[in-house]
Amino acid sequence: MRSDVEALNAALEVMRDEVNQALLDLIQAELEQGAGEVAVEAGRVLNAGGKRLRPLLFLLAYRVAGGTNTDDVMPLALAFELIHTATLVHDDINDEARHRRGIPTIHAQAGQAKAVIAGDWLFVQGFGLGGRYSEQIVSIIARCCANIAVSEFHQLDHVLNLATTPEDYLSIVKGKTAGPFASGCYAAGLVAGLDDEKAKGLERFGMELGIAFQLVDDLLDLRGDERMGKPRGADVYEGKMTLPLIHALTLSHGRNRERLSEVIEQFTDDDFDELMALLKRSSSVEYAEILVQTHLERAQSELEKFPDSEAKELMLMITNIVKDRHT
Repeated sequence: MRSDVEALNAALEVMRDEVNQALLDLIQAELEQGAGEVAVEAGRVLNAGGKRLRPLLFLLAYRVAGGTNTDDVMPLALAFELIHTATLVHDDINDEARHRRGIPTIHAQAGQAKAVIAGDWLFVQGFGLGGRYSEQIVSIIARCCANIAVSEFHQLDHVLNLATTPEDYLSIVKGKTAGPFASGCYAAGLVAGLDDEKAKGLERFGMELGIAFQLVDDLLDLRGDERMGKPRGADVYEGKMTLPLIHALTLSHGRNRERLSEVIEQFTDDDFDELMALLKRSSSVEYAEILVQTHLERAQSELEKFPDSEAKELMLMITNIVKDRHT
Protein backbone atom coordinates (compact mmCIF):
# COMPACT_ATOMS: atom_id res chain seq x y z
CA MET A 1 0.00 0.00 0.00
CA ARG A 2 1.49 3.33 -1.04
CA SER A 3 1.71 5.99 1.65
CA ASP A 4 3.78 8.57 -0.18
CA VAL A 5 1.73 11.78 -0.37
CA GLU A 6 2.94 12.67 -3.86
CA ALA A 7 2.01 9.24 -5.16
CA LEU A 8 -1.45 9.50 -3.60
CA ASN A 9 -1.95 12.95 -5.06
CA ALA A 10 -0.92 11.62 -8.45
CA ALA A 11 -3.46 8.80 -8.13
CA LEU A 12 -6.20 11.33 -7.35
CA GLU A 13 -5.19 13.40 -10.37
CA VAL A 14 -5.46 10.37 -12.64
CA MET A 15 -8.96 9.67 -11.34
CA ARG A 16 -9.94 13.33 -11.68
CA ASP A 17 -8.74 13.33 -15.28
CA GLU A 18 -10.84 10.23 -15.96
CA VAL A 19 -13.94 11.93 -14.54
CA ASN A 20 -13.29 15.13 -16.50
CA GLN A 21 -12.81 13.20 -19.73
CA ALA A 22 -15.99 11.21 -19.15
CA LEU A 23 -17.95 14.44 -18.65
CA LEU A 24 -16.45 15.96 -21.80
CA ASP A 25 -17.35 12.82 -23.74
CA LEU A 26 -20.91 12.96 -22.44
CA ILE A 27 -21.39 16.55 -23.58
CA GLN A 28 -19.77 15.82 -26.93
CA ALA A 29 -22.06 12.85 -27.49
CA GLU A 30 -25.10 15.02 -26.76
CA LEU A 31 -23.86 17.70 -29.16
CA GLU A 32 -23.43 15.10 -31.87
CA GLN A 33 -27.05 14.07 -31.30
CA GLY A 34 -28.21 17.64 -31.84
CA ALA A 35 -28.59 18.94 -28.28
CA GLY A 36 -27.26 22.32 -29.39
CA GLU A 37 -27.14 25.37 -27.15
CA VAL A 38 -28.50 23.69 -24.03
CA ALA A 39 -25.59 21.21 -24.10
CA VAL A 40 -23.12 24.01 -24.84
CA GLU A 41 -24.27 26.12 -21.89
CA ALA A 42 -24.60 23.18 -19.49
CA GLY A 43 -21.22 21.85 -20.58
CA ARG A 44 -19.60 25.24 -20.15
CA VAL A 45 -20.48 25.28 -16.44
CA LEU A 46 -20.04 21.54 -15.94
CA ASN A 47 -16.50 21.61 -17.32
CA ALA A 48 -15.40 24.93 -15.83
CA GLY A 49 -13.27 23.27 -13.17
CA GLY A 50 -13.72 22.15 -9.62
CA LYS A 51 -12.03 19.47 -7.56
CA ARG A 52 -14.65 16.79 -8.43
CA LEU A 53 -14.66 15.67 -4.80
CA ARG A 54 -18.06 14.01 -5.09
CA PRO A 55 -17.36 11.71 -8.05
CA LEU A 56 -13.90 10.95 -6.72
CA LEU A 57 -15.37 9.95 -3.37
CA PHE A 58 -17.92 7.67 -5.01
CA LEU A 59 -15.32 5.97 -7.19
CA LEU A 60 -13.17 5.45 -4.10
CA ALA A 61 -16.07 4.26 -1.94
CA TYR A 62 -16.73 1.61 -4.57
CA ARG A 63 -13.12 0.44 -4.33
CA VAL A 64 -13.07 0.56 -0.52
CA ALA A 65 -16.15 -1.67 -0.64
CA GLY A 66 -14.26 -4.21 -2.75
CA GLY A 67 -15.27 -3.14 -6.25
CA THR A 68 -12.70 -3.64 -9.00
CA ASN A 69 -14.29 -2.51 -12.28
CA THR A 70 -14.47 1.30 -12.46
CA ASP A 71 -16.79 1.09 -15.47
CA ASP A 72 -19.45 -0.35 -13.17
CA VAL A 73 -19.55 2.74 -10.95
CA MET A 74 -18.49 5.60 -13.25
CA PRO A 75 -22.06 6.28 -14.49
CA LEU A 76 -23.17 6.61 -10.86
CA ALA A 77 -20.36 9.06 -10.07
CA LEU A 78 -21.18 11.12 -13.16
CA ALA A 79 -24.90 11.06 -12.34
CA PHE A 80 -24.32 12.71 -8.98
CA GLU A 81 -21.95 15.28 -10.51
CA LEU A 82 -24.53 16.20 -13.15
CA ILE A 83 -27.25 16.51 -10.52
CA HIS A 84 -24.95 18.60 -8.33
CA THR A 85 -24.22 20.94 -11.24
CA ALA A 86 -27.94 21.22 -11.98
CA THR A 87 -28.54 22.44 -8.43
CA LEU A 88 -25.74 25.02 -8.84
CA VAL A 89 -27.32 26.37 -12.04
CA HIS A 90 -30.65 26.81 -10.28
CA ASP A 91 -29.01 28.19 -7.11
CA ASP A 92 -27.21 30.81 -9.17
CA ILE A 93 -30.57 32.03 -10.47
CA ASN A 94 -32.02 32.30 -6.96
CA ASP A 95 -28.87 34.02 -5.66
CA GLU A 96 -28.60 36.29 -8.73
CA ALA A 97 -24.96 35.22 -8.97
CA ARG A 98 -23.13 36.57 -12.00
CA HIS A 99 -20.15 34.20 -11.92
CA ARG A 100 -19.47 30.57 -11.04
CA ARG A 101 -15.95 29.13 -10.99
CA GLY A 102 -14.61 32.25 -12.63
CA ILE A 103 -16.96 32.26 -15.65
CA PRO A 104 -20.37 33.88 -16.27
CA THR A 105 -23.31 31.91 -14.93
CA ILE A 106 -25.78 30.56 -17.48
CA HIS A 107 -28.52 33.01 -16.61
CA ALA A 108 -26.04 35.90 -16.81
CA GLN A 109 -24.98 34.85 -20.30
CA ALA A 110 -28.06 33.24 -21.84
CA GLY A 111 -30.92 34.52 -19.70
CA GLN A 112 -32.96 33.09 -16.84
CA ALA A 113 -35.35 31.04 -18.96
CA LYS A 114 -32.55 29.17 -20.70
CA ALA A 115 -30.71 28.69 -17.40
CA VAL A 116 -33.74 26.98 -15.88
CA ILE A 117 -33.94 24.68 -18.89
CA ALA A 118 -30.18 23.96 -18.77
CA GLY A 119 -30.47 23.01 -15.10
CA ASP A 120 -33.40 20.73 -15.90
CA TRP A 121 -31.39 19.19 -18.75
CA LEU A 122 -28.53 18.41 -16.38
CA PHE A 123 -30.97 16.75 -13.96
CA VAL A 124 -32.34 14.61 -16.78
CA GLN A 125 -28.85 13.59 -17.87
CA GLY A 126 -28.01 12.63 -14.30
CA PHE A 127 -31.12 10.54 -13.91
CA GLY A 128 -30.48 8.93 -17.27
CA LEU A 129 -27.17 7.62 -15.97
CA GLY A 130 -28.49 6.73 -12.53
CA GLY A 131 -31.43 4.86 -14.04
CA ARG A 132 -29.08 2.13 -15.26
CA TYR A 133 -28.82 0.73 -11.74
CA SER A 134 -31.05 -1.35 -9.48
CA GLU A 135 -34.39 -0.14 -8.21
CA GLN A 136 -32.86 0.39 -4.76
CA ILE A 137 -30.14 2.67 -6.10
CA VAL A 138 -32.57 4.61 -8.28
CA SER A 139 -34.69 5.13 -5.16
CA ILE A 140 -31.62 6.39 -3.26
CA ILE A 141 -30.92 8.94 -6.00
CA ALA A 142 -34.56 10.01 -6.18
CA ARG A 143 -34.82 10.45 -2.41
CA CYS A 144 -31.57 12.42 -2.39
CA CYS A 145 -32.91 14.83 -5.03
CA ALA A 146 -36.25 15.18 -3.25
CA ASN A 147 -34.43 16.03 -0.02
CA ILE A 148 -32.37 18.66 -1.84
CA ALA A 149 -35.58 20.35 -2.99
CA VAL A 150 -37.16 20.19 0.47
CA SER A 151 -34.04 21.68 2.03
CA GLU A 152 -33.85 24.42 -0.60
CA PHE A 153 -37.41 25.42 0.35
CA HIS A 154 -36.51 25.40 4.04
CA GLN A 155 -33.43 27.52 3.39
CA LEU A 156 -35.54 30.11 1.55
CA ASP A 157 -37.94 30.18 4.51
CA HIS A 158 -34.99 30.94 6.80
CA VAL A 159 -33.50 33.81 4.79
CA LEU A 160 -32.89 36.62 7.30
CA ASN A 161 -34.75 34.58 9.92
CA LEU A 162 -32.87 35.47 13.08
CA ALA A 163 -34.78 32.79 14.99
CA THR A 164 -33.13 30.03 12.94
CA THR A 165 -31.81 27.36 15.31
CA PRO A 166 -28.78 25.07 14.99
CA GLU A 167 -31.28 22.24 14.48
CA ASP A 168 -32.87 24.10 11.55
CA TYR A 169 -29.42 24.64 10.08
CA LEU A 170 -28.40 21.00 10.43
CA SER A 171 -31.64 19.80 8.85
CA ILE A 172 -31.04 22.02 5.82
CA VAL A 173 -27.40 20.97 5.51
CA LYS A 174 -28.20 17.26 5.75
CA GLY A 175 -30.67 17.54 2.90
CA LYS A 176 -28.93 20.00 0.60
CA THR A 177 -25.18 19.45 1.00
CA ALA A 178 -24.38 16.38 3.07
CA GLY A 179 -27.18 14.18 1.71
CA PRO A 180 -25.66 13.84 -1.79
CA PHE A 181 -22.27 12.93 -0.27
CA ALA A 182 -23.97 10.27 1.86
CA SER A 183 -26.25 8.91 -0.88
CA GLY A 184 -23.44 8.61 -3.41
CA CYS A 185 -21.15 6.74 -1.02
CA TYR A 186 -24.00 4.46 0.05
CA ALA A 187 -24.98 3.67 -3.53
CA ALA A 188 -21.35 3.07 -4.54
CA GLY A 189 -21.02 0.51 -1.75
CA LEU A 190 -24.13 -1.30 -2.99
CA VAL A 191 -22.80 -1.33 -6.57
CA ALA A 192 -19.64 -2.99 -5.23
CA GLY A 193 -21.74 -5.73 -3.65
CA LEU A 194 -21.74 -4.72 0.02
CA ASP A 195 -24.70 -5.76 2.12
CA ASP A 196 -26.94 -2.92 3.22
CA GLU A 197 -25.58 -2.72 6.77
CA LYS A 198 -21.97 -2.28 5.63
CA ALA A 199 -22.97 0.15 2.87
CA LYS A 200 -24.66 2.24 5.55
CA GLY A 201 -21.20 2.77 7.05
CA LEU A 202 -20.16 4.51 3.84
CA GLU A 203 -23.38 6.52 3.97
CA ARG A 204 -22.51 7.73 7.48
CA PHE A 205 -19.02 8.63 6.28
CA GLY A 206 -20.50 10.73 3.48
CA MET A 207 -22.96 12.47 5.80
CA GLU A 208 -20.27 13.47 8.29
CA LEU A 209 -17.92 14.63 5.53
CA GLY A 210 -20.72 16.60 3.87
CA ILE A 211 -21.60 18.42 7.09
CA ALA A 212 -17.93 19.35 7.54
CA PHE A 213 -17.82 20.50 3.91
CA GLN A 214 -20.73 22.92 4.48
CA LEU A 215 -19.25 24.22 7.72
CA VAL A 216 -16.04 24.99 5.85
CA ASP A 217 -18.11 26.83 3.23
CA ASP A 218 -19.59 28.93 6.04
CA LEU A 219 -16.10 29.80 7.23
CA LEU A 220 -14.88 30.57 3.71
CA ASP A 221 -17.75 33.03 3.33
CA LEU A 222 -16.32 35.03 6.20
CA ARG A 223 -12.98 35.48 4.49
CA GLY A 224 -13.85 35.13 0.80
CA ASP A 225 -12.77 32.40 -1.58
CA GLU A 226 -10.96 33.70 -4.64
CA ARG A 227 -10.66 30.17 -6.05
CA MET A 228 -14.45 30.07 -6.44
CA GLY A 229 -14.82 33.75 -7.32
CA LYS A 230 -16.80 34.25 -4.11
CA PRO A 231 -16.39 37.59 -2.28
CA ARG A 232 -16.33 37.67 1.49
CA GLY A 233 -19.70 37.97 3.17
CA ALA A 234 -21.68 36.86 0.11
CA ASP A 235 -23.88 34.52 2.16
CA VAL A 236 -24.51 37.21 4.77
CA TYR A 237 -25.45 39.68 2.05
CA GLU A 238 -27.93 37.13 0.63
CA GLY A 239 -29.49 36.61 4.06
CA LYS A 240 -28.33 33.01 4.48
CA MET A 241 -28.18 31.94 8.11
CA THR A 242 -24.82 30.20 8.39
CA LEU A 243 -23.74 28.46 11.57
CA PRO A 244 -21.37 31.19 12.85
CA LEU A 245 -24.24 33.71 12.62
CA ILE A 246 -26.71 31.36 14.31
CA HIS A 247 -24.24 30.56 17.09
CA ALA A 248 -23.46 34.23 17.71
CA LEU A 249 -27.16 35.17 17.81
CA THR A 250 -27.79 32.33 20.27
CA LEU A 251 -25.04 33.43 22.68
CA SER A 252 -25.29 37.21 22.34
CA HIS A 253 -27.50 39.29 24.61
CA GLY A 254 -28.61 42.86 25.09
CA ARG A 255 -27.07 45.53 22.92
CA ASN A 256 -24.58 43.08 21.34
CA ARG A 257 -27.42 40.93 20.01
CA GLU A 258 -29.38 43.96 18.86
CA ARG A 259 -26.39 45.27 16.95
CA LEU A 260 -25.60 41.84 15.47
CA SER A 261 -29.20 41.58 14.29
CA GLU A 262 -28.99 45.03 12.69
CA VAL A 263 -25.73 44.18 10.90
CA ILE A 264 -27.13 40.91 9.53
CA GLU A 265 -30.42 42.46 8.38
CA GLN A 266 -28.80 45.51 6.74
CA PHE A 267 -25.44 44.03 5.80
CA THR A 268 -23.06 45.84 3.48
CA ASP A 269 -19.35 45.33 2.92
CA ASP A 270 -18.70 48.32 5.16
CA ASP A 271 -20.12 46.30 8.07
CA PHE A 272 -17.79 43.35 7.60
CA ASP A 273 -15.18 44.27 10.22
CA GLU A 274 -17.87 44.95 12.82
CA LEU A 275 -19.55 41.63 11.99
CA MET A 276 -16.28 39.78 12.55
CA ALA A 277 -15.77 41.58 15.87
CA LEU A 278 -19.25 40.56 17.02
CA LEU A 279 -18.60 36.95 15.99
CA LYS A 280 -15.30 37.03 17.84
CA ARG A 281 -17.01 38.01 21.09
CA SER A 282 -19.02 34.79 21.02
CA SER A 283 -16.14 32.67 19.64
CA SER A 284 -18.50 31.62 16.83
CA VAL A 285 -15.81 31.11 14.20
CA GLU A 286 -13.82 28.96 16.60
CA TYR A 287 -16.97 26.98 17.41
CA ALA A 288 -17.53 26.22 13.73
CA GLU A 289 -13.89 25.18 13.35
CA ILE A 290 -14.25 22.75 16.25
CA LEU A 291 -17.35 21.25 14.63
CA VAL A 292 -15.47 20.82 11.33
CA GLN A 293 -12.85 18.76 13.13
CA THR A 294 -15.48 16.77 15.04
CA HIS A 295 -17.40 15.76 11.92
CA LEU A 296 -14.21 14.91 10.02
CA GLU A 297 -13.09 12.66 12.88
CA ARG A 298 -16.47 10.92 12.81
CA ALA A 299 -16.12 10.40 9.06
CA GLN A 300 -12.63 8.97 9.49
CA SER A 301 -13.83 6.60 12.22
CA GLU A 302 -16.38 5.11 9.81
CA LEU A 303 -13.61 4.42 7.30
CA GLU A 304 -11.53 2.63 9.92
CA LYS A 305 -14.07 -0.22 9.81
CA PHE A 306 -12.90 -1.09 6.27
CA PRO A 307 -9.69 -2.93 5.33
CA ASP A 308 -6.58 -0.89 4.60
CA SER A 309 -6.13 -0.08 0.91
CA GLU A 310 -4.93 2.71 -1.34
CA ALA A 311 -8.55 3.72 -1.91
CA LYS A 312 -9.05 4.09 1.84
CA GLU A 313 -5.93 6.26 2.08
CA LEU A 314 -7.23 8.42 -0.73
CA MET A 315 -10.59 8.86 0.98
CA LEU A 316 -8.79 9.89 4.17
CA MET A 317 -6.76 12.33 2.09
CA ILE A 318 -9.99 13.88 0.80
CA THR A 319 -11.14 14.48 4.37
CA ASN A 320 -7.94 16.46 4.85
CA ILE A 321 -8.57 18.36 1.59
CA VAL A 322 -11.95 19.41 2.97
CA LYS A 323 -10.32 20.59 6.19
CA ASP A 324 -7.51 22.41 4.39
CA ARG A 325 -9.95 24.46 2.27
CA HIS A 326 -10.23 27.03 5.07
CA THR A 327 -6.75 26.84 6.64
